[in-house]
Amino acid sequence: MTSKCVHKGCGKEFTDADEPCIYHPGLPVFHEGQKGWKCCKPRVLTFDEFLAIPACTTGKHSTVDDTPAEYKEVKKPAPELEPENIPGRAPVVEPPRPTASPAIAPPSNPATPVPEESESDDPSLEIAANATCRRRGCGAGYNAGGARDDEVCVHHPGHPVFHEGSKGWSCCKKRVLEFDEFLKIQGCKEKKRHLFIGKGKPPGEEKVETVRNDFYQTPHSVNVSLYLKKIDKTKASVKFAAETIEMDLPTTDNKRYRDTYDLFAPIDPEKSQFRVLGTKLELTLVKGDTTSWPVLRRDDPWSGQRIQVGNAGRA
Repeated sequence: MTSKCVHKGCGKEFTDADEPCIYHPGLPVFHEGQKGWKCCKPRVLTFDEFLAIPACTTGKHSTVDDTPAEYKEVKKPAPELEPENIPGRAPVVEPPRPTASPAIAPPSNPATPVPEESESDDPSLEIAANATCRRRGCGAGYNAGGARDDEVCVHHPGHPVFHEGSKGWSCCKKRVLEFDEFLKIQGCKEKKRHLFIGKGKPPGEEKVETVRNDFYQTPHSVNVSLYLKKIDKTKASVKFAAETIEMDLPTTDNKRYRDTYDLFAPIDPEKSQFRVLGTKLELTLVKGDTTSWPVLRRDDPWSGQRIQVGNAGRA
C-alpha cells in the first residue's frame, strides 16, 4: 500500500517503511524577510529558495506528525478583548474616515510576478532517481519504471500569499492559519506528466567570474563564507595547500566557479575543511601560526580593520 510521508521537506509517496527519509524536523522560521527552518542554519529571501533548502535530518518516513518536542509550536493565548468588544459595554463609534476621490485611483501594490517554469522535461536529460516534481504543491517522487504518460500532476500555478496570519495560494481561494496546513493545501490545477528537471541549458557551462565573500577569525582559525547558490555537493572540490586553496564549484543550474586563492598567511591543510550549504560554501581554515589576518587573500587591499572573535592566547 502506498502512503505519503508527512515529514516537512519530504512529502514523498512510499511503500517501504524502512526507506530512508531526509526531512526537516523543525518548524519554518520567517523573520524580517528571511526564510529558513528552526532545525538548521540556512536563511534565504525567496519562497522558492526556502522550498529548495536541503533537508538536514535522515530518518524513516511517517504518516503521523512526530516532530520532536523541542520543535513543537507553542500556542499563544487568545488576545484580550478590546474595551469596545466587552459584552455589556456600549460600542465606541468612530468618526467616518475620508474616502478616496473617485477621480484618483487608490494606490495598490503590484502583484508579485510568478517565475516562468518549463512545461515539460527535456527528453535528452537524465532524471535522478530521487528527483521530486518541481511544481508547487505537488511533491511527487520520480518513478523510474513507471509510464510517464500516465502521470497526473496536481499543483499550484500561482505564488504563496501570506497576509495577516492567513496563508494560501494566489491561484485558489483556500486560506489557512498554520504553516503545516498550508503545505497540505491540495493543488488546484492538473497537468499531464510531472516536471522533474525542466528544459536543458544551452551547451556549455556559464562561467562565474567572481563571488562575494566575507570572513572572521579566531586566534586559531579563519572562517570564510563564499556566496554561491545551488552548489552541487556531489561534484564540489576544494583542495587545501599550505598557502593556497583551489576551488572547483559547479552548480546544479549549469554554472561553475573556479579559482585559486593565495592566502594571506599559512594554514594547516590537513585540519582545514569545507561545507556546502544552500546559498554558500563555508571554509574553516586552521591557521599555521598565530598571525592575525587583515585580509583573506594576499593581494586583497587592506581595509585597516581586523575582524576577530574570541580571546587571543597569552604569550
